[in-house]
Amino acid sequence: MLYQKIVIAGGGIIGNSIAYYLAKEHQTKCTIIDCAGIAPAASGKAGGFLARDWSDSNLLGELQRHSFDLHAEIASDLGEDIVEYRRLTCAMVAIDGVIREKPTGKKLQGVEWADLGVKGSQSMGGEDTIAQVHPKKLCDALFGYAQRTVGTELIRGRIVNAVMEDGSVAGVTLEDGSVVDADAVVVACGPWTHEAQSWFGSELEASADANSMEMYGTKYHSILVPSPRVLHQAVFFQGAGDPEVYPRPDGDAYITGFPESPVVVTDRPGKEQLIPEAISRLVAATKVVSSELGGIEPHTEQCCYLPTTVNGLPVIGKIPGVKKGGFVASGHSCWGILNGPATGQAVADLLIKGNASKIDLRPFDPQNR
Repeated sequence: MLYQKIVIAGGGIIGNSIAYYLAKEHQTKCTIIDCAGIAPAASGKAGGFLARDWSDSNLLGELQRHSFDLHAEIASDLGEDIVEYRRLTCAMVAIDGVIREKPTGKKLQGVEWADLGVKGSQSMGGEDTIAQVHPKKLCDALFGYAQRTVGTELIRGRIVNAVMEDGSVAGVTLEDGSVVDADAVVVACGPWTHEAQSWFGSELEASADANSMEMYGTKYHSILVPSPRVLHQAVFFQGAGDPEVYPRPDGDAYITGFPESPVVVTDRPGKEQLIPEAISRLVAATKVVSSELGGIEPHTEQCCYLPTTVNGLPVIGKIPGVKKGGFVASGHSCWGILNGPATGQAVADLLIKGNASKIDLRPFDPQNR
């Protein structure tokens, strides 16, 4: 065992996936430190859409396929009802964006519920390659397993620096001045990962090695509306601002779209500033895509930042410039929930065995930034 006192900075999908696989496959506890608890930001407000093969043509393909399969295993182990995991279908639907109260013609074959101004559609996957999960419930279940089986702990606090001894991690200091002993720290802070550039000493902060934790946030707003019936098809619309709709098994429809440009995030986790105009755009878009969902008042209005890197790939591995015990796992953008389990499994292997045996992490190596 390489590390025994492991601190994970960040209580989102990545941090909880690491904790889960440390417990499940290595019988090792860790300490998660987050200023707002489990999944307070994007990991608690995301759509939970899972696609197995959408990245086959790029460097994410292997990670995505493996993680999609791990989601099914997790749901089987922890309970599909607990994490609200299910298979469903997905379609891309082109619409004209004209406001109507009723459908103008016959519903297209293969389209379950989108029925206003539909000009055409294309299948984007069936139940063999498309699934979904409830992100917040998944994170809670992953942490609950690690807590229950090996005693993994959660500390509510904000890390301000790492305690370093001869270039190696010896602990972390929190904002209140308390110190948590550690021989390894994993930076899994999502769009706040850039704050860790200053944790590991002034020499690292001023060097090119700090680029391994360069991170931005892409802001998305979303609404949840109660559907009159449980729907079974996710839809990516073309037109009316290109909204995306992910129906959930509890009857809610999760609706998102209109992303903002990436920025360095200054809002605090769980306290992201909601822009009313963005919510209004989503409500208006819903009215022009579906006679079932349009006009229903949302019961939840929210926003979050998706962690974004310069090259569009997550960064996973050892932090360059830290002699021992420094790791980063962040920058998964819109595929954070999907790729969380495979990332967690790989980082758990790195911490305990020194290498990731099931996934090739070289495309995501922090040294490549």
